[in-house]
Amino acid sequence: MKTWFGIPLWQRVIAALVLGILVGYFWGPGAASIKIIGDIFIAFIKMLVVPLIFFSLVAGVASIGDLRKLGSVGWRAMLLFVVTGQMAVWLGLAIGTFAQPGAGIDGASMTLDQSALERAQERQATAQSFEQMILEVVPSSPVQVMADVNVLPLIVFSLLIGIGILMAKEEGEPVLKIFESGSVVMQKVTMIVMELTPFGVFALMAWVAGTLGIDALKALGQLVFLNYLGCFLIIALIYAGMIKLIARLPVIDFFRGIVDAMAVSYSTASSNATLPVTLRCAERNLGVSNSVASFVISLGATINMNGTAMYLGLATLFGAQAFGVALSWGDYLTISILGTLGAIGAAGIPGAGLIMMVLVFGAVGVPLETIALVAGIDRIMDMMRTTTNITGDAAVAVTVASLTGELDRAEMISADDV
Repeated sequence: MKTWFGIPLWQRVIAALVLGILVGYFWGPGAASIKIIGDIFIAFIKMLVVPLIFFSLVAGVASIGDLRKLGSVGWRAMLLFVVTGQMAVWLGLAIGTFAQPGAGIDGASMTLDQSALERAQERQATAQSFEQMILEVVPSSPVQVMADVNVLPLIVFSLLIGIGILMAKEEGEPVLKIFESGSVVMQKVTMIVMELTPFGVFALMAWVAGTLGIDALKALGQLVFLNYLGCFLIIALIYAGMIKLIARLPVIDFFRGIVDAMAVSYSTASSNATLPVTLRCAERNLGVSNSVASFVISLGATINMNGTAMYLGLATLFGAQAFGVALSWGDYLTISILGTLGAIGAAGIPGAGLIMMVLVFGAVGVPLETIALVAGIDRIMDMMRTTTNITGDAAVAVTVASLTGELDRAEMISADDV
């Protein structure tokens, strides 16, 4: 047992991925008999959705503190987080639309539970009007919303609770502590569930390889490539453009200064685990003041998940294409909103993106069986998404510090120092 847990989780997942593909390839369709193990793993993930979103979003909003005290730093950081999040999710949608990564998969032949496709088709047949969709955003019964896993009104309710705690000030602090504790507890529970990942990945990849064969593996390989491409574009275009055009700083020097945090984030796939390194890089290498770095980067580790937002858009289109679900422009808008809000609600720990898929897929009628398809390769993609997320935290911190006069430009690492 000690030997098993002594191996880093990502190494166990990669080994399970390779072994699952080999077993499925040689076993063939008979590998479907072990899919139950993967189904149990996916069921655990679904179990976490409501409490994780509720506690994380409320704690994240309330942790902003007194908006009047935060002043220029607070609103600038939040604006950049939201704008870059929207840019990221639309980038994922654009890549998914043009590349069509799920088009090569026949989801109907793969799905053991045909009710998933029936539910998706029923949703398209009874598409709501824009007025009905807006009306249902307001939760008439928060308890019913949680029971039905109706995530959009759940997010609205969570945001309102967080704002209410902010408005209550000192009187709201006891409630804030409850939600902060609940958020930490749910992160720990999520980490426990993530320990099941190697077993779930092995079973699901054996099932995919045995049932769909090489075509499915090619499609999943394309999805991995597109995930890395999207993350690279976010870093190279959005973040580099922010540093160059808004902060007016050398782009190369910025990346030299944050490279240590990028390396740690890629290996751990955890924004929270990388937080101390990101703070050190921002203050020592990039010249960001302690007050700005501690606020912006700590907040960003909770709510700034642009790599995850991009992937949620890409993965949703992958599932829609695989299962033949037609998406309207209204669905695209829903995905963009939920992709950004879902990324905000995602915990800064490995595998959180899988949990957020449930809320986005359910909102636009994409079968949740898509999660079973991508779960096996999620860890490989999660590593790059996390690197994108922490790079964004540092980029926003540097930009806000530059705009508010809290940046020591002389301290930014230069090419001569390396």
